[in-house]
Amino acid sequence: MTTRPETKTITKKPVVEEAVPEKVSQRRRPEAGPFRLQVDRQTKGSYLTLEAAEEVGLAIKKEHPIVQVAVYDSVNSTNKIIEAPKS
Repeated sequence: MTTRPETKTITKKPVVEEAVPEKVSQRRRPEAGPFRLQVDRQTKGSYLTLEAAEEVGLAIKKEHPIVQVAVYDSVNSTNKIIEAPKS
């Protein structure tokens, strides 16, 4: 009768838990700042300063004067409508 060879015990290393990054979806985008640029009531971007949001909003308004462009301040809960410059 033949004997079995010795068996080896394999031990797994403990799994180090990593911080799982939150998935970015269309429903929830990461926030970059308190000033949100809205075009026809749809948020298109988030900015750290009011001036940066207004600058981008004004550029959009110049290209497409028919759309409504606004900057929403999430800290003070106020909306500022961007008007096209008078020619």
